[in-house]
Amino acid sequence: MSFTNRLILFALLIMFKESYSQSNPMADRVITVPEVERIEKFLSSDELQGRQLFTKGIDRAAEFIATEFKMAGLKPLTEGKYFQDFSIQRTKFILAKGTLDGQSIDQRNIVAFSSKKELKLDQNSGYEKVRITGKDPLYPTLLKMLADKKNYFVLVDSIHSRMFNSLKSFRRESEPSGNNIVFVLSNTDPNSYLIEYKQDVTQLSARNVVGVLPGKKLKDQYVIFSGHYDHLGIGRPNNEGDSIYNGANDDASGITAVIMLARYFSELKNNERSLVFAAFTAEETGGYGSQYFSKQFAPEKVVAMFNIEMIGTQSRWGNNAAFITGYEKTDMGKILEKNLEGSDFSFYPDPYPKQQLFYRSDNATLARLGVPAHTVSTSRMESDSALKIEADKYYHTVDDEFETLDIKNLAEIIKAIAISSTSIVSGKDTPSRVDASLLR
Repeated sequence: MSFTNRLILFALLIMFKESYSQSNPMADRVITVPEVERIEKFLSSDELQGRQLFTKGIDRAAEFIATEFKMAGLKPLTEGKYFQDFSIQRTKFILAKGTLDGQSIDQRNIVAFSSKKELKLDQNSGYEKVRITGKDPLYPTLLKMLADKKNYFVLVDSIHSRMFNSLKSFRRESEPSGNNIVFVLSNTDPNSYLIEYKQDVTQLSARNVVGVLPGKKLKDQYVIFSGHYDHLGIGRPNNEGDSIYNGANDDASGITAVIMLARYFSELKNNERSLVFAAFTAEETGGYGSQYFSKQFAPEKVVAMFNIEMIGTQSRWGNNAAFITGYEKTDMGKILEKNLEGSDFSFYPDPYPKQQLFYRSDNATLARLGVPAHTVSTSRMESDSALKIEADKYYHTVDDEFETLDIKNLAEIIKAIAISSTSIVSGKDTPSRVDASLLR
């Protein structure tokens, strides 16, 4: 080969590499910074009052999301409406008391999940007794018990005291169910016990927002893109007098992504599989929106779930990077990486395994049913002195506001999710299933 021909070949290779590294032209046209900014800014605005469950603010957010789904060309999931209505019970604690082998228990160390106003149980009540030791995960165990529909009496090791206290907020609002679960913080394994628990119970309505882009040849197979649109509402004012938990990153950023992805795939018009776009409510109080949603689908028909949670800030690897929870549980992450080869974007395994993030977001319910359901995130959940990285100081504070986000990077992450999902959406790739028997 002559020098001139080699030079031409080299130039062509450079041009190919540059064109391959560029973003998908459709993604660039649809997923724009101004539109990402518009949606994110509204969802995290003060006028929505922190999008707390059962408030006018969250209702306005739901209406906005439904309108965006309609404008994107999505079809309603059922009965001509984008709202998926279900009931949530709100409980108000009255009293708790009990004994373990005759020794009294502090009422602060008793938590119950039940639809009943009064509970009374002892060792002869037929409740299955379970011990959660210091080596056992508390939150995943709770999710499994809620799904099992059995009655449980659970003894929780004191090493979990902080997580145990967080159960009280989940208890306040929950999905009505037929089973009763009573948790007691104790390091003992009593032969006899007596627990009494009283609460007020009120049934309230909540709603997910769901739209569908029907598939073609594989329309009975579903790929889900989701996030949660609820947040913490209004709390105690900070030193500047701000009392609104805007939830810009948590999780207005995820819902912004879901809306933009709906537009992208609607315009692309080449999805062989049906695409479901879901904005869940009640994530902050126990994941009840996604739990209800998961019951509406046969799990074997759900091919993949992209849950999107807190992608508005820079990851520990900088820009153009995100992590995938439960990465090792399926080959979905490797499929996404393959589709991004040649680009500047990278997906990584979850770097925070101690935080149990795979179990703490809206992917968990479907994952327990075997669905390759993962959460995509960039949030820094732990400090790392070696890398000089601080944990997200705005997480669950009034300072989680629009101004703290990197909107340009947010748009790039949304594009990366769109492009990385291409072969799954088209039916070319099918991720391996989660081995649900291994999920404790």
